[in-house]
Order: sequence, then C-alpha cells, then structure tokens
Amino acid sequence: MTVLTKDEAPAPPSWRTPAARRSGRLGRWWVPWAFLAPALVLFTYFKFIPMGQAFVMSFQDVQPYLGNSWVGWDNYRALLATDEFLSAAGHTAIIAVAQTAGAVLVGFALALLLEGQARRLWFVRSAAFLPVVVPTAVIAELWRIIYHPTDDGLANSILGLFLIEPSQWINSPDTSLLSVILVGIWRDAPYDMIIIIAGLVGVDRSLYEASALDGAGWARRIRYVTLPALRPAMAILLTLAAIRAMRIFTEVYLLTNGGPNGSSEVLMTLIYRLGFERVELGVAAAGSVVLLLATIVLTLLVRSGVRKEES
Repeated sequence: MTVLTKDEAPAPPSWRTPAARRSGRLGRWWVPWAFLAPALVLFTYFKFIPMGQAFVMSFQDVQPYLGNSWVGWDNYRALLATDEFLSAAGHTAIIAVAQTAGAVLVGFALALLLEGQARRLWFVRSAAFLPVVVPTAVIAELWRIIYHPTDDGLANSILGLFLIEPSQWINSPDTSLLSVILVGIWRDAPYDMIIIIAGLVGVDRSLYEASALDGAGWARRIRYVTLPALRPAMAILLTLAAIRAMRIFTEVYLLTNGGPNGSSEVLMTLIYRLGFERVELGVAAAGSVVLLLATIVLTLLVRSGVRKEES
C-alpha cells in the first residue's frame, strides 16, 4: 500500500485560492436562472407580453377583425373626461383606504388575541384564516345571503338586536359601497393577522416586562413596544394591502356589479364594462394603464411613508 507523504497529499478544499473560489461561484451563476426559467417563460407569455399589447392598444382605435388605427391620446382624453371614471376612481380610493385600514386594525386585534404558544390556539387560528383560502366567488355568494334585505336577513337580524332599522345593504345606493368594504375587511383581516403574528415573534419579551415594571399599561406597551417592532411587517402589509385594494374586482362584480346606479363602481369593473360590454377596447386599455400607474404611485407612496417613519 502506497503511503503519501505530507508534501504529496492533496490539499483540502479549504486551501483553494480566493481566485479559484470566485471562479467556482461564477461558474454556477446560471443555476438559479435555470430554476426560474419556466416561471419566467410563463410570466412573459401570459403577463408581460399582454401588458405591452394593452399599452399599445391604449393609443389605438381597436376594431376586432377590421384593423386598428392610431388615435394617440384620444382614448385617455375620452376616459378622463367622463363622470364615470371620476366616480369609479373616487370609489376605488375610498375602498383602498377604508378596507386597508379596517383589515389592518382587525388583523392586529386578532393577532394580539391569538398570539401565544398555547397549542389549543391552532384550531382558532385555522378557523380565523378560512376567509383567505375560500374562493372569492363563494365569499360573495355567502355575503349576498347575509345581506338579504328583509327583516329576517342575518345582517338585519343583528342590527335588530341593537334596535337599528333594517338596511337594504347592497341594494341601496347609500350602503352598497359600505357593504363591499365590510366584505373586504372580513376577507383580508385574517391574512393581515398571520403577517402580524409572524412579526410579533420577533418582539423582545423583556421589553414588555421592563415596561410593565415602569408602570406602563397595555395601551402604552402596544404603542411604544409592539408597534415599533412591527414596522418591517407593517411595511410589507401596507404595500400588499394597497395593491390588493386598488385591484378589487370580483367581490364588487358579484355582489353589486357596480350598482345600484353606479354607487359601487370601481376602476376594474368600469374597465371590464368598457371592454366587454361596450366593446371600447382602446378606452378600456387606457383605463388599465391608468390603473397600473396609480397602483405603482400608491405603492411608492406607501413605501416612502414607511421609510420616513422608520428613519
């Protein structure tokens, strides 16, 4: 048997020069891109290419099977000059603010109630999270039953316990938008709860004990200990909530279809109506571009506000 001397033995991998290690890492740069390639191909074909086509269509008079003609900014002028667009934009902004704030507050309250290590809470957390995994169409049909406008409807029965007159809910122009907002809060609050619970795991428990010894009540502990520790989670939460609220469509379409009399019309339902009911595809494409730009601006504003708060 041949015995290698110390000089003849191969060097262990840790003895490789820095240049060799850099060369090894650079030689595998394509590995993550290889795993991402199938998803990138699907996103490119089904998302990015249609987005580019919609942007081009927004400057055209689109006539299926007859050919498109270039009209420049006319589609945007026609869209922005209508009262329907201004009303839908206002409703979308109201829903975005009210639904985001309500869902975050309810989710924060649920997170504080359910946060803990007790094993018996897993069932409660799972039950609270159910609205997130249930299809939106099912949620809309469920709430349509809850909002039944008769005196024996579930929502009106609850109002009757507090001696409040029955409401028409989604059938009334005065309450249709509020009805949609309540559904959105009920659906989004459990999602926000999970993110906040994940953020609460990183809170230093010794800070609670120190603040309690200093005489701080639960409200001051939440304000000065919990909320500052949740800033990273809140940054993600508010960004996702803003995007989600701006793109609201399914629940509005299934519950009210933008009615009654346009009282709950939002940008997504208006774009759908322009494109598929009135066949004004160029104007609908312009509305999609405006909605995309508004979503980007809102996301940047939210991120900028969160960063200023952190600094």
